[in-house]
Amino acid sequence: MHPIDDRLASLGITLPDAPAPAANYVPFVRVGNLLHVSGQISQNEAGLIRGRLGEDLAVEQGAEAARRCALSLLAQVKRACDGDWTRLERAVKLVGFVNSTADFIDQPKVINGASDLLVAVLGDAGRHARSAVSAASLPLGVAVEIEAIFQLK
Repeated sequence: MHPIDDRLASLGITLPDAPAPAANYVPFVRVGNLLHVSGQISQNEAGLIRGRLGEDLAVEQGAEAARRCALSLLAQVKRACDGDWTRLERAVKLVGFVNSTADFIDQPKVINGASDLLVAVLGDAGRHARSAVSAASLPLGVAVEIEAIFQLK
C-alpha cells in the first residue's frame, strides 16, 4: 500500500469515483509533467452541495464543500495516474471559486478546506500556490468549484 493510501485510510477517507464531465470537456489534460484538472464542484454522497456563502451557508459549511472538491481532485489525479500514486510529485496550484454574496470576504477560509485536505493527505507535496475568489453564481448552484494543477513524475 502506498503512503497516500495509508494517509487516506488513517483519516477515514474513501475517495469518490472520479466525476465524469458534465459537458464538452475532459476531466484532466496532461501537458509534459503537469496535470491540469478541470474544476470539480462541491458534492457528497447525498448529491450537490449547493448554497451561497454569506447568505445561507456558514464558512465551516463552505470549507467542507471545498474539502469535498479536493477529494474529487484527488480522485481525478488517481485516475490520471492509472491508480499509481508513485507518479504524483506534488500539488502545484489550486484556483477556488466560492459562490458568495458581494460583501462576503472569507473566500480564503472556505478554500482552506481543500488546502488543508491536500496537505493532510499528501504531506509537504500537498502544499501549493492558490487563488480564492468569489463568484456571483456557480454551475448548478453549487457552493464551491476548484480546479488544480499537479506535477507528475
